[in-house]
Amino acid sequence: MANNYFTFKHFTVNQHLAAMKVGTDGVLLGAWAPVEGAKHILDIGTGTGLIALMLAQRNHHAIIDAIDIDDQAYQQALINFQQSAWKKRLKAIHGNLQSYQPKLKYDLIVSNPPYFNHALKNQCQKKAQARHTDSLSYHELIQGVIKNLSKTGRFCVILPADEMESIHQLASYHKLILNNILRVKPTPSKAPKRVILEFSFMHKQLVQNELIIEMFGRHQYSEEYKILTKDFYLAF
Repeated sequence: MANNYFTFKHFTVNQHLAAMKVGTDGVLLGAWAPVEGAKHILDIGTGTGLIALMLAQRNHHAIIDAIDIDDQAYQQALINFQQSAWKKRLKAIHGNLQSYQPKLKYDLIVSNPPYFNHALKNQCQKKAQARHTDSLSYHELIQGVIKNLSKTGRFCVILPADEMESIHQLASYHKLILNNILRVKPTPSKAPKRVILEFSFMHKQLVQNELIIEMFGRHQYSEEYKILTKDFYLAF
């Protein structure tokens, strides 16, 4: 059973209410997403608020909105934001992306979305909603992004590697261009398990990189992974 809280270097994430607990995917996206120069950031499906908190730590000025359709996730994010050093810049929003109508466009949009398209539904309804695309399909995610992203803004998303082509095709259809790919491998000998993708409306040369999490055994983390996450994990 997961702990009711997870402690990072500069904040604590309470997770007793949220269906989806702190995990590697959220930490990777929060540490990797390009925050430089972003004034307004949107976190779609914020859950505990982890990614929004990480972005607030990395960018000292951005206003960050974090939306979640699940009431308990919203309540959890609200608690975590209020207990953080950046509570004045973090706003939890209870609602769905499809009907969300902000007054501004965002410089950066991030999402660790539900991704189990065809897997057997989890018996826990809350966890199933957080993990399955029924509540937010990739099409609806991309529609929400193009509606809310500024002309020079960036959209970053973490997905299972085998889902990359699906969202890439949808994004391309809606004129979002893939600018950056980070392929995440659990170990050197294994195929990428996750990808982090960066899209924008701007044509740029595609950048492709690889990140290995563990090198020689369980908890033997690569230097690249340590460098990426050292501002957050207590162990590094």
